[in-house]
Amino acid sequence: MSKEYIEVKGAEEHNLKDLDVRIPREKFNVVTGLSGSGKSSLAFETIYAEGQRRYIESLSAYARNFLGQMDKPQVETVEGLSPAISIDQKNAANNPRSTVGTVTELHDYLRLLYARVGTQYDPITGEEVGEQSAQDMVRQIMRLPEGTKAMLTAPVVRDQKGAFEDLFEELVADGYARAEVDGELYDLTMEKPDLDENYDHTIDVVVDRVKIGPESRPRITDSVETALDEADGRLKLIVPDPPEEVELGSNTRSTGSLGGEGDDRLVVEFSTDLGNPNSEFQFSEIETRSFSFNSPHGACPDCDGLGSTKEVSEDLVVVDPTLPLKDVFEPWGYNRTYYSRQIDNVAEHFGVSVETPWEELDNEVQNAFLYGTDEEVHFEWRTKNGIRRKDEPFEGVIQNLERRYVETDSDRARDHIEDYMAVTTCPTCDGTRLKEQSRHVLVGGTAITEVNRMSIGDALAHFEGLEEKLNERETTIATEILKEIRARLGFMAEVGLEYLTLDREASTLSGGESQRIRLATQIGSGLVGVLYVLDEPSIGLHQRDNDRLLNTLEELRDIGNTLLVVEHDEETMRRADNVVDMGPGPGKRGGEVVVQGDFDEVVDCDESITGDYLSGRKQIPVPATRREHDGYLTIRGARQHNLRDLDVDIPFGCFTAITGVSGSGKSTLMHDVLYKGLVRRMNDNKSVNPGDHDDIEGIEDIETVRLIDQSPIGRTPRSNPATYTGVFDYIRELFAETKLSKQRGYEKGRFSFNVKGGRCEECGGQGTVKIEMNFLSDVYVPCEACEGARYNDATLDVTYKDKTISDVLDMSVEEAYEFFESSSRIRRKLKLLKDVGLDYMTLGQPSTTLSGGEAQRVKLAEELGKRDTGNTLYLLDEPTTGLHSADEKKLIDVLHRLVDDNNTIVVIEHELDLVKNADHVVDLGPEGGENGGDLVAEGTPEEVARNDDSHTGRYLRDLLPGVDIEGPRGQRVEPETREMAAPTDDD
Repeated sequence: MSKEYIEVKGAEEHNLKDLDVRIPREKFNVVTGLSGSGKSSLAFETIYAEGQRRYIESLSAYARNFLGQMDKPQVETVEGLSPAISIDQKNAANNPRSTVGTVTELHDYLRLLYARVGTQYDPITGEEVGEQSAQDMVRQIMRLPEGTKAMLTAPVVRDQKGAFEDLFEELVADGYARAEVDGELYDLTMEKPDLDENYDHTIDVVVDRVKIGPESRPRITDSVETALDEADGRLKLIVPDPPEEVELGSNTRSTGSLGGEGDDRLVVEFSTDLGNPNSEFQFSEIETRSFSFNSPHGACPDCDGLGSTKEVSEDLVVVDPTLPLKDVFEPWGYNRTYYSRQIDNVAEHFGVSVETPWEELDNEVQNAFLYGTDEEVHFEWRTKNGIRRKDEPFEGVIQNLERRYVETDSDRARDHIEDYMAVTTCPTCDGTRLKEQSRHVLVGGTAITEVNRMSIGDALAHFEGLEEKLNERETTIATEILKEIRARLGFMAEVGLEYLTLDREASTLSGGESQRIRLATQIGSGLVGVLYVLDEPSIGLHQRDNDRLLNTLEELRDIGNTLLVVEHDEETMRRADNVVDMGPGPGKRGGEVVVQGDFDEVVDCDESITGDYLSGRKQIPVPATRREHDGYLTIRGARQHNLRDLDVDIPFGCFTAITGVSGSGKSTLMHDVLYKGLVRRMNDNKSVNPGDHDDIEGIEDIETVRLIDQSPIGRTPRSNPATYTGVFDYIRELFAETKLSKQRGYEKGRFSFNVKGGRCEECGGQGTVKIEMNFLSDVYVPCEACEGARYNDATLDVTYKDKTISDVLDMSVEEAYEFFESSSRIRRKLKLLKDVGLDYMTLGQPSTTLSGGEAQRVKLAEELGKRDTGNTLYLLDEPTTGLHSADEKKLIDVLHRLVDDNNTIVVIEHELDLVKNADHVVDLGPEGGENGGDLVAEGTPEEVARNDDSHTGRYLRDLLPGVDIEGPRGQRVEPETREMAAPTDDD
């Protein structure tokens, strides 16, 4: 009998305190608790790591060579484990070639579908293309009315120069008596055509003359095969007196009258090759790789399957059209002799002055300067030997830059030109990534490129009705393929991703979207008896979509899997079978199970902070009033992606939340339009290309704009919270001021683990050494020389209050705050980290191990530490990610503090406790993808809550007291007198 529980005994990974816990199998389990309380240490670093390690160890050494191996976690025993699969928040891929279609394997099935049942069409003529056998050709010829006289010929020469005397001799020797040369019939036994070798000629050998009828079918078959053999797979049918209506096959070409004026005969060409005789387009065999933009067989040759190209931009070359001609070209300095001569001579050629403003020049003159001239321009310049003159076409500024970019070997020159280049949609494939032939293969009248541009919801509807457009043979072939395609699309729709398009780059997906894509893939796999470990799958989901996600998780459980979900979402905990609440505090004060049981048991536990917030004993209060604005920052005509010509007001000196269902356009509005638009104009950053919009008004009232997102604070283990916030500089100075440091002449650089001198050279200051294990995965072990301390012995001789610099890096923020009580500079920096809920984090924690939410809060702390003069616009993207309600309250207080210092905050957020604290809400939707991009509601949270069209508003109503009562907008309240609608206990 199988075990009913996963039993963990003696877990000591990170801050876990000899933890024993039992997780019921084939149940929906949630692990919750304060940030840093040990949730991930239990779920991922202990249970998942041990399950994955054991599974891989059960495989052969050969298999482990490819799969790698995980280190054994610090735990006594873990019993009752199943093979484990981790679904975390990491991006699906950073490769620009990865799309939603490729990472979900949908594109593989689409390629198979189009390769097996697709119909090829000619890109030039639009005619259907296909391969034909001799049998197919005979069948089509026999469609001619009985008694029709026809001539079967072999087209041995087609539009080629030459006299072809040897060819005529060979034809006669092979027994052929007649040939049609340039439309005129010759008896080769009587005379040879006298052809001018300087002209193109067409020669068709007459293989047979027949009368269509059942009795002539064997003869026609024999003649067709002979003609195809003679002309390398081509056949020409000539009907001198054709019937009025003739329908022959798709792979034929009607060449019309060839016999001169008044000749009404029908001439039709056939070919055994894939192609259209009526077109010069070169076709190749259709294979699955023909539809892969990662293969040269399918990728667009101009963009190599990326869908975009980098080209010199006219807008970057001419930034200010009000400047005079001589100064208008950013990459060409007029003070440089060569360029000034070019500009002077071309201006003289067109009869304009170099002092004329660019915007006043005719379009013809502007185009000539940018893209060059066909006619020659007279260039004249002085040299030491006199005046030199030359007449030649002018290359043009843009043409000059593009040529030099390709030809130069200088990195400096290439970097300079790249400043004037922009990423644009590939004009050849229109961003579809595939070559022309692949774009003209249709299934049910639809190309694969059209399918890739569909949203998941639209694609699902498309494939649901596709069989109706297929014939019986195609349906038989496509049935199983369509079943897999529909299943995968259905799974992604179930987890709330129906707004994503299949060609969306995987690198642009949020962590939550990436996680839900992998979750949908797992549902499609149909595995049973698996342990799934998930990291906050509700991230990025609107409350309306959360139910669908939870239904999916329950479906995974119901088919016989165990779910272990790290989560703070209340609805997820309500629907879970078992909740494990970690705590009681963060960091070293955590690592224990406070309470375990169903939702009600957690709510009833007085010792659980989670229970306090779930029960309402503690809560995040609603501000009693909302701030009044000091004017607006206004976005005009935002049209990027699915935004529909939006005008949006962002009130100055207020806290604004941008809300809406997933895919409604929130990130596009804030990141692509607002942030990039401001950076482009405020910093004169020409390399930034903002999303399509008309204007942003009110920029003059902003001193600076700062984006605080969830990207890593560093990409190597050498970066950590201490170095990023700058507090480590103060700590190193403190160690340099000790008595021993002064005796030895140590300066603060001695205490850096990034430079030679004080660090351990065996490990380069990293504290660990990588051991290559051949066919096993690499193992990182503590450095034997420094035992993981990062520094050499001489540096570690220096202590401050009996602690080495290595000991300080191992301290939590809270411990360090108490330890450096005498240093106001250090305590001020550490206090900022405490304020954003990171008191549990160690100062030396490698940045690569921080979650996106932790990285964002480290950045926020660093911003708080800057000298602030006000009038700063802060942009944050879902800052509550990974936060418990108690930590969220701290974050909200910090955001209010920033606004009270005369700054403006704009936050993308789904978490309603934060939204209800905003002064102004911009709600987008009403749905995602093509059905989003509209401004559904805006105003105070109360005003949005009264809007029946707003999904966000309907969920806000339960959190806002008296929302049904109309009332005036509140007055601004100063920070020291700000009241809260509901008092709360001190956390």
